[in-house]
Amino acid sequence: MRLIAALLDLLYPPRCVFCRAFVQSSEGMVCPACSADLVRADGEAEQTQTGSCIPCVAPLYYEGNVKKSLRRYKFHGASHYAGAYGPILAGAVTRQLEGTYDLITWVPLSRARLRERGYDQALLLARAAADALGERLTPTLKKVRNVQRQSTTGGAEARRSNIAGAYQVPEPERIRGKRILLIDDIVTTGSTLAECTRVLRAAGAAEVRCAALARARGAEAGESG
Repeated sequence: MRLIAALLDLLYPPRCVFCRAFVQSSEGMVCPACSADLVRADGEAEQTQTGSCIPCVAPLYYEGNVKKSLRRYKFHGASHYAGAYGPILAGAVTRQLEGTYDLITWVPLSRARLRERGYDQALLLARAAADALGERLTPTLKKVRNVQRQSTTGGAEARRSNIAGAYQVPEPERIRGKRILLIDDIVTTGSTLAECTRVLRAAGAAEVRCAALARARGAEAGESG
């Protein structure tokens, strides 16, 4: 197996998901420099409130190589990055939210966006994080309306209006009385998480806690959804 891994490294040298430097397969998908120097929201800063007053755990800031990496992941087909992101997010969930949820779910794409992108980036991230936590995913939400990308709609009020009514809970019996951990990839204004939280609570969820891989430092900055 070591020989095969060495040959694969020679033929298809892996790169760090953040800085794109070449790495050895034994190092995983994040190079030692990025492992040490990622722009992290450590300690209490991991747990924040978005502009929509939705509490959210996020271990990284959406800037620099983290932002570049997530854009490749989300918009340019780098779906395998989820394997590197999952354990990072799982670590933050363990530190901040252990014992506070009954099931893990994610913010889904619409069918149209899924066809366009070819994969659901929040689903892949949530699955990788759940695997690292030794948990299973539970589908809860369905996006029933394809909306304009949140990143193109402007400020918080426009984003709230854009996303309103876009999600439903097809099987509310799955979540009735449950404490839910809702995962998305990036959080900025929090409009998407706020709408999903509202829908889940209306369908009977006892509590909803949110987690994302990265968040903007300013509530109105960046890109989400």
